[in-house]
Amino acid sequence: MKKGHSVSVNWIYTLVSVKPKEGKALALSFAYFFCLLCAYYVLRPIRDEMGIQGGVDNLQWLFTATFITMLCVVPIFGWACSRYARAQLLPIVYGFFILNILLFYFCYRFDLVPSQYLARVFFVWVSVFNLFVVSVFWSFMVDIFDSEQAKRLFGFIAAGGSAGAITGPALTTSLVKSLGTTNLLLISSLFLVFALVCIYQLKTWTRSSQGQETEAIGGGIFDGVKLVVRSPYLLGVCCYVLLYTTLATFLYFTQAEIVQDTFADSDERTQVFAIMDLITNVLTISIQVFVTGRIAMRFGLPITLALVPAIVVVGFVVLSFYPVLIVLILVQVLRRAGNYAIARPGREMLFSVLGREQKYKSKNFIDTVVYRGGDAVSAWIHAGLTGIGVVTSGIAAIGAALGVLWLLVGWKLGQAREQLERITTEPETQTARVSGSV
Repeated sequence: MKKGHSVSVNWIYTLVSVKPKEGKALALSFAYFFCLLCAYYVLRPIRDEMGIQGGVDNLQWLFTATFITMLCVVPIFGWACSRYARAQLLPIVYGFFILNILLFYFCYRFDLVPSQYLARVFFVWVSVFNLFVVSVFWSFMVDIFDSEQAKRLFGFIAAGGSAGAITGPALTTSLVKSLGTTNLLLISSLFLVFALVCIYQLKTWTRSSQGQETEAIGGGIFDGVKLVVRSPYLLGVCCYVLLYTTLATFLYFTQAEIVQDTFADSDERTQVFAIMDLITNVLTISIQVFVTGRIAMRFGLPITLALVPAIVVVGFVVLSFYPVLIVLILVQVLRRAGNYAIARPGREMLFSVLGREQKYKSKNFIDTVVYRGGDAVSAWIHAGLTGIGVVTSGIAAIGAALGVLWLLVGWKLGQAREQLERITTEPETQTARVSGSV
């Protein structure tokens, strides 16, 4: 029995390239991300259905409302980062969102708010929740793992999220008709509670491995924004995120229009969105376990960050010639799977060479305000293009051109990060470390 267990553990260590002392932290990080994305993906199909109930013609307004909400929330998070140590900050963030989910449950359960307005608020809230909790998760990861560990381990850790992203839609698909949409909110909140347990265990591990508690970051609430503005490297990350969100929004709007025209029943639409999530994440987890870490270690970050943009460029070119449903679904699935499996872990690696203020404050600003700002702007651009008569094939051609720019930015960012990694082996100040050019 012990021999078989040893062989199993050694096989996993070889597969993931994990060192013995990293095993516990890797398993906890995997479980943490699993619970987090399972909680979100239980909610995601509900959010997409709420977006349709709120009116497809109003989606650009919902994206704008999400961006404005982010502008209000990020300074509060900056204040919390300055005031609270990591051991206090993470439970506060996740505890807050658990309470929010329970509040939505009671609003739906007892019809406390008119359904159309509640649908719009829920859409905005889930859009904020998703980026915020995932951003905090990756901030924690780049804080407890160093640059070399990030290359080896982040692909497998991301696979934990994908496993949760498979489980969440599966739960929604199988339970939405028997339990109803409202009761799924309680399931989501339960997974967030499990995530809090993982956070506690990881804090214990980091305390023993680092030998001391991590103190509050300090500084002002807008320091993260200031650091972004002053750093060409971080501005390059902003550009990379903006190009990604623009292409993602173009596809999302087209998807919403087609699904609305194809399916009349609300539960059917929710089920379709869940099935699409399920297919995407089954593909994603295979890439994350077997491919992501090896790409980063063997080919480096420039290729890692440029690979998915290259795939998206090809997809948009095909879509411009064949703007049909099956091609749209194929491009959407490949784009999302590529982002979750390769581009997103690669993007997180960009922060592993930076200081704690950049890892928490600047990163959170980029992951939330910049991300949702890109959503809002690109939503209005899409509305303007369709308003002047640009059809799907024309929007796809524009997307292909933007994809080429996205590829070039990713390549240059990867090169800049590798240069910063070499610099961090020398005794430099943090200011010098974040002043690299892109």
